[in-house]
Amino acid sequence: MSRVVCLAVAICVLGGLAVPTHAADAPFDLLSVMREELDRSLANFTDASDAPMYYLQYSVTDLHEYSLAVTDGGLNAPTETDHRYLDVDLRVGGMELDNTHEIRGGSWRDNYSPTRRIDFPLDDHANAVRAALWNETEFQFMKAQERLTKVEANRQVKVEEEDLSNDFSPGEAHTYSEPPRRTELDEERWKDVLKRVGEVLADGDFVQGSSASISVTDRNNYTVNNEGAALQHGNTYIRLRLAISGMADDGMELRRSEYWSATLPSNLPDEATIMENAERLVAELAALRDAPVVEPYIGPAILMNRASGVFFHEIFGHRIEGHRQKSESEGQTFTKKVGQLILPDFISVYDDATMAEFEGTELRGYYKYDDEGTPTERVTVVESGILRNFLMSRSPIEGFPRSNGHGRREHGNDVVARQGNLIVESERTVPYARLREMLIEECRRQKKPYGLIFDDISGGFTMTGRGGPQAFKVLPLLVTRVYADGRPDEIVRGVDIVGTPLTSFSKIIMAADDDGVFNGTCGAESGWVPVSAVSPSLLVTEIEVEKRRKGQDKPPILPPPSTGGDR
Repeated sequence: MSRVVCLAVAICVLGGLAVPTHAADAPFDLLSVMREELDRSLANFTDASDAPMYYLQYSVTDLHEYSLAVTDGGLNAPTETDHRYLDVDLRVGGMELDNTHEIRGGSWRDNYSPTRRIDFPLDDHANAVRAALWNETEFQFMKAQERLTKVEANRQVKVEEEDLSNDFSPGEAHTYSEPPRRTELDEERWKDVLKRVGEVLADGDFVQGSSASISVTDRNNYTVNNEGAALQHGNTYIRLRLAISGMADDGMELRRSEYWSATLPSNLPDEATIMENAERLVAELAALRDAPVVEPYIGPAILMNRASGVFFHEIFGHRIEGHRQKSESEGQTFTKKVGQLILPDFISVYDDATMAEFEGTELRGYYKYDDEGTPTERVTVVESGILRNFLMSRSPIEGFPRSNGHGRREHGNDVVARQGNLIVESERTVPYARLREMLIEECRRQKKPYGLIFDDISGGFTMTGRGGPQAFKVLPLLVTRVYADGRPDEIVRGVDIVGTPLTSFSKIIMAADDDGVFNGTCGAESGWVPVSAVSPSLLVTEIEVEKRRKGQDKPPILPPPSTGGDR
């Protein structure tokens, strides 16, 4: 294939008229160049085969990333990178049936798209930009044609699907532009702060590894599509993290961490607060090293607010993502339960990525437009215990024909419905001190010797596929045992929370009035995306824990060098 490129002029569109101007006279406009190349692709690819191209979107993700860390008390060299990545979303066929349709009964590879990261020009060179767009459009067009053939053949030989919804829903031509984000960090100040905090974290013969780090990501998104969307917007993600690790005498690895998320450096905590938390982490790690291991157990428990947020994100949030209701390979836990009671009647859940903060705490899951160019909106998923809605991308499902702005991805992946800011609310609350009393009362009622308080959870995983058990595992980091007979509380270790979602939700009996925010990054089919979860502390009548896997290596013979060799 050959092409002719005019290097002397650029084309600006003013009032609908194409006006040639000298490239040196006009500032570079990435969206305009993307729009021009998209129009050229539409003119050439729409009728280039028997299966017409009916949808085309170009997305460019511009990332500026900076990180600074102190590891084991020593300052590392800062790193700073700039990248641009291209995603081309192309559909052939029609909204009723297109190349993205699920292929049933074959290999998992038939429906799995490996991450495809296409580097995009960083400099303002229009012809380099056009070339990158042209190359990837050609690749995606040929790939879409091949897959549509497989889709049509698969549909002919398989039974009729349960959900006959279209493969795509109409969108609107949204336009929005804001200046590119670029965060300036006072590097020398943060070097000093991290060094002082890092020394505290590394001090102790039981600390095998420690780090204090700050990272800044400025992400600017550029999107155009054939429906007329033209979007330029972004987010800044700043993360301050403290982490330490050690090992118990039985070989179990132990970890403690604390983190803060912000959009501006000035919104991070002051040094005194950071230092206070570093000292707390060291004390908690020391307590964990000597803590007893909990045997497998079923009994009452409190999920502290942030831990409860992670719990809901993992075992509930993923199950109300729209595409999981349609896929024949999914377990579809809640698909047929719209209008039914699935949570206690005093619990409501919504996802609202329009919220930049919650009661003064910034939310990492905030964004203006999703990765299909749809404005985000508040979605009431559960109202007073009753399931009302799902989180939707532009892939419709039965009864839910439109997107509500939750089509998300990390660059290089296909868009699917994902969580943003998942908010759990309770109409019935008590002060936390009373919730703790109720835990002890429930232990006595059940004749259980103790209950558990899960103070911190690192994350977990959930199985949603139809081929496996509809189960989950959540990974606690700090757990306290509360005795029913009044003995002092004690920190314990070595437990993972396990169970099935429908059973677990039915055990919630009360909430505290202490909403807390979890800010993190979630990995699923469409890659890693920033998320938040907000929840009060919850009392459950029954939770199951099992022993955590542990290593078999002995702790180090020598103490860390930082302790001077004394033990």
